[in-house]
Amino acid sequence: MKLGLSLGYSGGQLKLPVELVQRAERLGYDSVWTAEAYGSDAITPLAYLAAKTERIKLGTAIMQLAARTPANAAMSAATVDALAGGGRFIAGIGVSGPQIVEGWYGQPWGRPYWRIKDYVEIMRKIFEREGPVTHDGKEISLPFKGEGALGVGKPLKSILHMNPKIPIYLGTGNEATVKLTAEIADGWLPLGFVPGALPEYQGWLEEGFKRTNGRRSMKNFEIQASVHVEVNDDVRSALDKLKPEVALYVGGMGHKDKNFHKDMMIRRGYQDAADRIQELFLAHRKDEAAAAVPDEWVDRKSLVGPPARIKQRYKDWEESGATSLTVRSADPAAIEVMAEAARLNRR
Repeated sequence: MKLGLSLGYSGGQLKLPVELVQRAERLGYDSVWTAEAYGSDAITPLAYLAAKTERIKLGTAIMQLAARTPANAAMSAATVDALAGGGRFIAGIGVSGPQIVEGWYGQPWGRPYWRIKDYVEIMRKIFEREGPVTHDGKEISLPFKGEGALGVGKPLKSILHMNPKIPIYLGTGNEATVKLTAEIADGWLPLGFVPGALPEYQGWLEEGFKRTNGRRSMKNFEIQASVHVEVNDDVRSALDKLKPEVALYVGGMGHKDKNFHKDMMIRRGYQDAADRIQELFLAHRKDEAAAAVPDEWVDRKSLVGPPARIKQRYKDWEESGATSLTVRSADPAAIEVMAEAARLNRR
């Protein structure tokens, strides 16, 4: 199994851990991933890291669709890929949630399924440069012909002769979009993937593969799962450290009636806990919301404890069906332990 390193998005200050990324590269990590919410963007840090590294792949998990047009996303991906020497960029994209789409970007929520489909098709046309780009989509069209258009839009072809095979991964989680991911994407950034979860999605993935007429299957499809890693001799303390983030996402990352993270927790059999976490979080009782997160839920989606426990439980991830595992930690000790667990070839 390949390993990736997650950097996430910034807090109040942007601190890019260049030395940690370089250490991960020397240890044999395959990729490094950035994110964006409503602060630092996902692409700019990768341009900087491209100059500070030699071979590690540079991925976004995720670029938010509402943040930029598909043409701009393709331009940015191709630019960083070219700066990095070609073949290193992975364009991970997703829709985010309606609160951010409409509240931060000022874009309509629309029909996410068709927006994703149009977005990816346009990006591929731009990468491949087979001709001036036109697209008559259900959510996005080029040239634009909607309200306010002058009607003089001209189909264009990228000036930059870019890598035509920049991989596109999709961050998705429900039935329709997981099927779409298997149909149109090179890889999947699954929401809430844990060991034992693949059977939940297997049928959806296979249905999507069928739509490709044999061009894609599990044999040439990447599943990039992610896991929190916390090295600590005290397992309970390690679990408690991770609970506030769970409470944030389940309780407050989304509208009360539309929260993908809460929905995932409910689908896995934790409805009472999910409802209670959200109730407490929205009442601004955040410490109590964190305390309401079950130990079992955190342990299932994380690798915590002393190194021996982490290495033993890592075996479950190796057998999970994921092809790569992104390590979510800023602790050098965690990066080292995971390299040992995955038996990476140090450089």
